[in-house]
Amino acid sequence: MIKRLQRKFVVIAAVCLLIVEFAIIGGINGVNIYQTNKNADNLLNIIIENDGRFPEFDPMGMKHDKPQDNSDSASPPESKKPDKHRGFNEETKYQTRYFVVYADSNGEITKVDTGHVAAVSSSQAIEYGKSVLDSGKTSGTSGNYRYKTGDTDKGKIIVFMDCRSDSATKNRFLLVSCAIGAAGYILVCLLIIIFSKRAIRPVVESFEKQKRFITDAGHEIKTPLAIISANTEVLEMVSEPNQWTASIKNQITRLNGLLKELLSLAKMEEEKPALTMADFNISDAVYDAASPFTTLAETKGKKLTIDVANGLTYHGDEGAIRQLVSILTENAVKYADEGGEIIVKLFTSHSGKETDLEVSNTCKEPPQGDLTKLFDRFYRDDSSRSRSKGEKKGGYGIGLSIAQAIVRSHKSKISCKAENGMMIFTAQLK
Repeated sequence: MIKRLQRKFVVIAAVCLLIVEFAIIGGINGVNIYQTNKNADNLLNIIIENDGRFPEFDPMGMKHDKPQDNSDSASPPESKKPDKHRGFNEETKYQTRYFVVYADSNGEITKVDTGHVAAVSSSQAIEYGKSVLDSGKTSGTSGNYRYKTGDTDKGKIIVFMDCRSDSATKNRFLLVSCAIGAAGYILVCLLIIIFSKRAIRPVVESFEKQKRFITDAGHEIKTPLAIISANTEVLEMVSEPNQWTASIKNQITRLNGLLKELLSLAKMEEEKPALTMADFNISDAVYDAASPFTTLAETKGKKLTIDVANGLTYHGDEGAIRQLVSILTENAVKYADEGGEIIVKLFTSHSGKETDLEVSNTCKEPPQGDLTKLFDRFYRDDSSRSRSKGEKKGGYGIGLSIAQAIVRSHKSKISCKAENGMMIFTAQLK
């Protein structure tokens, strides 16, 4: 149980960390791609506004279309918005590789300018231009080039800018961020694994104290129960047995049974329960364990059917498996409807890798809600499973907990479901 808790803690922490890393790395790369594309679009806009070329760089962020008059009456130069020339400096026009395609109002290409790029010929530029005009898009990416269209007095202008360097930078940034993120994720996961024992230490201590309390209390209670039992027998020897002594003996039997099951549950939930694992004929074991309940079912007006496949073998603790069958069968007999049917089945699963033990009983009013609670200690759904003509069933509410512990000690699974008026418990024994 402690190891399962530790594994669950590590898995949850690792999954949460993975989600956070994906969000961070995705967000960083998303911002990087957006900013890179935005800078490219700014440069494309500058070229389009200047009819296919870069303007002269003005460090003051101003563009002079004509010489300025130095007289006092001269008006101040027109300022351009800083965002418009973001990413533009005195070296930009020498570093940026681009070509321009011009088209008339009818969509016919009239001129191309490939003087600022070496990788594209005039014929290739025309093909690029036709492709954009046919698509009807105003911006996007074509091969290694990012393009944008604009309108002029003579028609359209399409500017293509070489973005291979930007693409390579984005890819490198993505690979580096993923590599660093993966290395950090592995490192943090290792730290989580190392310190997980310390994180769950309070739970472990509480669980150990609980097990120790159950064991110590069980041994301490045995002595007064033995004395009460002996005193009751003396009373019956001195005077005749009566309803009071009979009630005392019944309660002693009940408490002894409860102590036995509590100690058995505590033993089964240890990290390494003392199981004797060996190959045995599970078909015979299931039949032998379930058969004695036939008479009990008949006395309660119910029918027990045992359907066991012959010759099946299993590697496990035979005694524990017999106890599992007894618990599930007794539970089914106890809670089956009046005049109902109990069915015990043993068969090989469809995959052929498991041996399935299925115990079912008729149940017109199945439990509501989460059925896994039936495996909790001392849980009994009296409103639905413990009613038969107003009579409450006996039991301690820990039988199914022991069954679950037995199955888990064999690294297998047990489940329950309610369908077609039947309550079905299935142990998938691996």
